[in-house]
Amino acid sequence: MATVFRAADWDSYKMEMRNPHARLEPEEDEIAVVDRALDALVEAGILPNKRYDHEKFLAHRESVRESFDIPWTAITPRMQRLLYAVNAITRPATVIAAGIFCGNTFVSNVAAAVGPGAVYQADRLIGIEILAEEAARAERNLRTLDGGKTEIVAADAVPYVADFSGNIDLLYLDADGAGGRGKAVYLDILEAGLDRMPPGSLSLAHNSVNAAERLQHYLAFVRDPRNMKASVNVVFDREGLEISAR
Repeated sequence: MATVFRAADWDSYKMEMRNPHARLEPEEDEIAVVDRALDALVEAGILPNKRYDHEKFLAHRESVRESFDIPWTAITPRMQRLLYAVNAITRPATVIAAGIFCGNTFVSNVAAAVGPGAVYQADRLIGIEILAEEAARAERNLRTLDGGKTEIVAADAVPYVADFSGNIDLLYLDADGAGGRGKAVYLDILEAGLDRMPPGSLSLAHNSVNAAERLQHYLAFVRDPRNMKASVNVVFDREGLEISAR
């Protein structure tokens, strides 16, 4: 089953891509809209609750502000908070993020397990980036706060995930396929790891709004109840995030 959560101002709430730490709205407004998205995820049965530590999240946000080299990002403050909350609520033992660029999004996907935002211990936290120079940047960034708990891999995500031997509790997708495939590669990555995603595991796909046409096959797959238990398109900025549960 697929549903949509859409913020009233989703099309006017816009990231300053080269100013990654810009405040786009009062904090209380940011919290309120993310809370409403979490309500939708709870109602769909994707999350068990919507409780996360707001102070821990702010500590995480400040640590990234102080130490990360981020040339640009489309990850809005709302999305950063949502990614942290999902990680903190579900506490996945193993996270794989495909297409991590400089590591900014990846760190929010794992921040409840590393750094000042940590509230639990994970088993494996793996970030994959096909561009070696950006994988190196991501590793430098992560090492400023993660205590060596993450693994940064310069590789093609499809064969890496296909060869991965353990369970995958959270799969984050933000990669671009070669040969003009772009975001269509999301379905290839998901299918490569689906048999190791246990009940309750999550797949998070960025760009569910601005790349919806390229993602049509992925979105049809995760919205099919034969494949995923539930799926919610969280639309509170122009990029969007499809969150799907096994």
